[in-house]
Amino acid sequence: MVRIALIGAGAIGERHATALANIDSAELAIVVSRTEEEAGKLGSAFSVPEIGTSFETALDRTDIDAVILATPTQMHAAQALQCLDVGKHVLVEIPLADSWHDALTVHERAQDCPQLAMVAHTSRYYPSNQYLRRLICAGKFDLLQMAAQTHFMRRSNLNAKGEPRVWTDHLLWHHAAHTIDLFAWQAGPIAEVQAMQGPVHPELGIAMDMCIQLKSRLGALCTLSLSFNNDGPIGSTFRYIGDAGTYIARRLGLEDGYGRPVDISGLGLPEDGVEVQDRDFVTAIETGKYPLTTVEDGLEAYRVIGQIEAQFHA
Repeated sequence: MVRIALIGAGAIGERHATALANIDSAELAIVVSRTEEEAGKLGSAFSVPEIGTSFETALDRTDIDAVILATPTQMHAAQALQCLDVGKHVLVEIPLADSWHDALTVHERAQDCPQLAMVAHTSRYYPSNQYLRRLICAGKFDLLQMAAQTHFMRRSNLNAKGEPRVWTDHLLWHHAAHTIDLFAWQAGPIAEVQAMQGPVHPELGIAMDMCIQLKSRLGALCTLSLSFNNDGPIGSTFRYIGDAGTYIARRLGLEDGYGRPVDISGLGLPEDGVEVQDRDFVTAIETGKYPLTTVEDGLEAYRVIGQIEAQFHA
């Protein structure tokens, strides 16, 4: 049994708790959040035996094997380092950091530690993207272009559950990281990047609209549109255009270019990518199996994001 501390009881923390409840060899031992009320609400919903408000106290416990960090973006790098320093396996919610320097620092520390350090690049784990990965690796689909959209309504500082946030989300370091990592995973290392951002929100202090163009070393293209101004359903869509057809991948389900469903049930994976990802984390701890999204494997995305940020500030 892998005993896990979940740090953060917000919307994504709840998704991790849901995933862990479906994994027989994982036990959610403690939930830590900013307030006892937040931790208690999630802890009660999932019958977690202990709650708390101190990250350091949870790290000091010798009966905790691993930590899932579902905390604000700005805390990820420092908290990941703390976990590794005390010998805990760690799964860091995306993004690993909000700067290239900090991402590289965590990577270098992880290289020197026997503990597992993973990043929640969850897009790799959704069955739709897994299906296309298998086609690519089998030589049955050559990716020519990915057209991706990540659209939300975030004009107020609310989380995915519509609750007020005490921190500010970020289009580039968080939401663009999903697609940049997915594209690099499917198409190979990225050779060229161009990006533009729209006006900065006067209160949130972040750009609310962004477009990014990528080119892999093998010549595949990616066009990514991101917005916090979208009036409509939230989420991401990935259109894979290749030599053997077109596919439209979403969080739930896969379609061909004409909108016809593609049967991916043969993969035998849960629909929820967070559960597939958390199973990978637990299995890697139990067996030593190499997981899909180590800090090292996800580093390419943060290198590219660092380049984009440099372009914005040039």
